[in-house]
Amino acid sequence: IVSAMAVAAVAKLARRNAGATPLLMELPTYRWPSLRGLAIGLWERALIFLRRVGGIILAVTILLWFLSSFPGAPEGATGPAIEYSFAGRIGALLAVVFAPIGFSWQICIALVPGMAAREVAVGALGTVYALSATGDDAAAQLGPLIAGSWSLATALSLLVWFVFAPQCISTIAAVRRETNGWRYPLIMTGYLFGLAYAASFVTYRIALALGGG
Repeated sequence: IVSAMAVAAVAKLARRNAGATPLLMELPTYRWPSLRGLAIGLWERALIFLRRVGGIILAVTILLWFLSSFPGAPEGATGPAIEYSFAGRIGALLAVVFAPIGFSWQICIALVPGMAAREVAVGALGTVYALSATGDDAAAQLGPLIAGSWSLATALSLLVWFVFAPQCISTIAAVRRETNGWRYPLIMTGYLFGLAYAASFVTYRIALALGGG
């Protein structure tokens, strides 16, 4: 909430016409909802969420599985097979950019499909780390594998990244529709990515200095 207010204050200063715009809105009478109405409303919203995001998560997970599985590891390879796949190569390239904020190549891979929706990044992380496991019981290794790969500084940096980064294409599309152009969506996207990177960098460095490495 504090960060949203700070970003809004900076955006207001950047506006050419920063004057207040009057707003008149008629509000309905507020009443306590019934338990039945509340349950129906929650059920409807949950179904809408599953229909809207569930298909995206499934499609992105399948695509990520393909990119993480092919091509296979060369003969004599010693590391996990995913490191030699398309996804591993993409993650290695992105890791050069995100290394200063503590992101590994696995996290970098999850950030790409996470642009569709923030929820997708969770499934992407699970897929990538599950394929990085070396034994048959990948699910049992998933928790210890992530815990051993991430430091506290990295975890805090990732949390801060998701506070600021525009991890939702539908939001960018809505801004494009409301502003009737690409200027403001592009400015917003670049500004928020830059802000997310700067905030994650500061968080990561402070956490390292305090012994969170």
